Amino acid sequence: MNKKTVAVIVSALTAVGVLGVVAGRQWRAPSTSTTTTTIGPVTQPETAIWPFATNVTRFGDPVLTAQAFATNYLGFVNPIVGAFQRGDSRSGEVPVRVTPTGAVTTILVRQLTAANSWWVLGASCADIVVTGPLASESISSPVVLKGRSTAYEAVVNVVIRQDGTLAPLRSDTVMGGSMGVMDSFTKSVTFALPSSQGGAILFRTLSAKDGHVIEASVIRVTFPK
Repeated sequence: MNKKTVAVIVSALTAVGVLGVVAGRQWRAPSTSTTTTTIGPVTQPETAIWPFATNVTRFGDPVLTAQAFATNYLGFVNPIVGAFQRGDSRSGEVPVRVTPTGAVTTILVRQLTAANSWWVLGASCADIVVTGPLASESISSPVVLKGRSTAYEAVVNVVIRQDGTLAPLRSDTVMGGSMGVMDSFTKSVTFALPSSQGGAILFRTLSAKDGHVIEASVIRVTFPK
């Protein structure tokens, strides 16, 4: 495993990621401190979507990991983050919603490395059930998106991303059911040539009132070498 030494300059405490972990140790840095430490890996773990391995931030708390993923990667605004629900000794899930009675997006987290920091493997919600591609499946352009959904005016927003960036390889939509009625969607979508070997496909529904993200399902994918 390749490792590198970095200087982490903390200029301000942000709303998410205030408490992180570097090399398995929790830390809370003052606003003007400089910390030098060793982190790793510098390549993305095979099954991990978030955080990007190139980022210096690592999380020692699964709830903070889910909160950062929901806001920074999925685009939630002020999400309500629930309690960590443990699956086994190194994994579990965290529920997130935009209102106290709103739809639940379940974020899957796991400790993948010897540093014992937390990584996001994917997310799911009841209103967007993805049946293709499967998690960790290798995809190439065009990719056929399949599943069942219900959303406002039947529209589910889709983004294909590669590791290390929030910029889309492709943004599109699929049409399933609406008004609480689930219906199937199938669509062939082309996307730009990725420069990394891994990424994710985001399926999100947006609020008719303000355009904010309501819920999301996200799957990990890989790209041919």
